[in-house]
Amino acid sequence: MRPEVRIIGVEPDDAGCLYAALQADERVVLDQVGIFADGVAVKQVGQEPFELAKEYVDEMILVNTDEICAAIKDIFEATRVTMEPAGALALAGLKNYVNRTGVTGQTLVSIASGANMNFERLQHIAERTEVSEQREALMAVTIPETPGSFRTFCHTLGLHTLTEFNYRYAHHKDAQIFVGVRMDGPDEKQKLLEKLQEREYPVCDLSDNEIAKTHVRHMVGGHSSCVLNERVYRLEFPERPGALLHFLTELGKEWNISLFHYRNHGAAYGRVLMGIQVADSEIEILHERLDHLKYNYWTEDDNIAYRLFLN
Repeated sequence: MRPEVRIIGVEPDDAGCLYAALQADERVVLDQVGIFADGVAVKQVGQEPFELAKEYVDEMILVNTDEICAAIKDIFEATRVTMEPAGALALAGLKNYVNRTGVTGQTLVSIASGANMNFERLQHIAERTEVSEQREALMAVTIPETPGSFRTFCHTLGLHTLTEFNYRYAHHKDAQIFVGVRMDGPDEKQKLLEKLQEREYPVCDLSDNEIAKTHVRHMVGGHSSCVLNERVYRLEFPERPGALLHFLTELGKEWNISLFHYRNHGAAYGRVLMGIQVADSEIEILHERLDHLKYNYWTEDDNIAYRLFLN
């Protein structure tokens, strides 16, 4: 009825059976199929759909997992409806098409086709969306392994909102920190990278590193054979810009921080696991300092998870 309307198909880049079939002009069987968008995860397109697509589909677009996650978020923020990955696929393709072609002045329609979302996927989707929209930068930074260098590094970050901070003492000379920082876009990230380099911090941008996004951010830590007199605390402090720097400044630089893990969960209070090297004779002084901060804290030296995996 409207031959001037272009029809564009969208598939995940790890489950593009129709894309492959149209390229080959025959149905093909994929060796492997990604299952993130499980509603469209098939190895071979059906005969009838293939014949219809050959006649009516003008173009195929492949999108990755991060683009799908961003589309799910866009739909939620506009409608407060949560789509499943396959249901948001068309919008991900539409955004890809607009970004690639720069098209303007056209009427574009995407079909939202399903909302069978598994609840346990939501955290993964939220994390991937922040990075894909360049609203979170993931970085590996090397700092000197000396008392006070942790606080100096946080001061360099300024009032940037931290989304993640992972560190474990492992060497007497240098320390590797895995840090996530909230960003407004690629320009802000580049400015921060340049600032860190100007301060002579070796830094590596991991924002597009699949292993870093999926695995390493959850694995930083482990046993440390060279940490003496380590005490471990679980803390809560108000979730606001500069809160971490304020905490480290008030804590002082008398003691070396040997373990630090923080992840922003969007709550009113940030949760931190911190290891600090302190002699038995100074424990009371440390607790007085923590009490003065008026942050809730708990001693976790005897926690079985800490003893098995971090001590």
